[in-house]
Amino acid sequence: MLTSKQRAYLKSISNKLIPAFQIGKSGVSAAQISRIDDYLRVHEIMKIRVLDNSLYSAKEASAEIAEAIYADVVQVIGSIVILYKRNEKEPVIKLP
Repeated sequence: MLTSKQRAYLKSISNKLIPAFQIGKSGVSAAQISRIDDYLRVHEIMKIRVLDNSLYSAKEASAEIAEAIYADVVQVIGSIVILYKRNEKEPVIKLP
């Protein structure tokens, strides 16, 4: 669980990120969740774009992905989702 200070810090980091994954009309698949988990293991934070033709809303997609990989949803704005998952062995981001 993130504190408001940590969430604000992660939002400031994510401003310069571009979406690394897209959720389309096929929804969230197990293979996609696995790739997202691998990406977060290296980078710890990422943006995901939920396309307009998706069957999921951004909130639904973020909740499903975060629950599956035990990540934290930092923010959902429009069709953009920001996820954070701390790498316990080699942390990249030092939270306040």
